[in-house]
Amino acid sequence: MFGIFNDLAFTNFLHSLNTELNLTTALTWVIIATFISMIGGAIGGMILAGKDIGYQFAATLGSLFAPAGVIPAMILGLLMLNLFANY
Repeated sequence: MFGIFNDLAFTNFLHSLNTELNLTTALTWVIIATFISMIGGAIGGMILAGKDIGYQFAATLGSLFAPAGVIPAMILGLLMLNLFANY
């Protein structure tokens, strides 16, 4: 299990997440942001509407609607970073 952390390609990929912006790192950051926004949306949905429509249904709706705002903002931010890095 710990062998993946000693793999040179994986270590270089983790380092590239912080240092360079290419298609692979951009897609990785979009996936990470989507996953985190789904967790935040589920928690927010449970807090806001848990008592009214049920906690499980509120978490499901929150986790589905939260990435609708995060994904376009993340893509726009990565495009701006790419533009600023080139000029």
